[in-house]
Amino acid sequence: MSGSVHELRPRPGDSEKITINLGYVDLGHVDLLVRDGFYANRTDFIRTAIRNQIDRHDEATRRSVARKAVELGLRHFDRADLEAARDAGQPLHIRVLGLATIASDVPPDLARDAIASVEVLGALHASPAVKAALADRIR
Repeated sequence: MSGSVHELRPRPGDSEKITINLGYVDLGHVDLLVRDGFYANRTDFIRTAIRNQIDRHDEATRRSVARKAVELGLRHFDRADLEAARDAGQPLHIRVLGLATIASDVPPDLARDAIASVEVLGALHASPAVKAALADRIR
């Protein structure tokens, strides 16, 4: 039976909360569609609208990702990754569209020695100390 279970909502660590402002008329349209059963709730409507726009611009996104050499999806950097980059004298240029994470056991000085630049379109999860150490390298 567990094979037929589908995850309907992302787990808390798999998403990022955002806030938007809508005009009253637009919000009224959303609420009407929810009330009439087209969507489960406002969030469902907004997620669907965003996914539709992402699909609509899929080809342009693919070209941009390829042109800018951006990694797509989830990218995790652990202590060993950063130590290897530092020891090889080849600092990392992190470019991710999605989620980039730097392990919680990475000290700020190692991050600074191993990472030359960070550009994340989406979210960067790292300790506050590592983010502070890389502040001048985060775009």
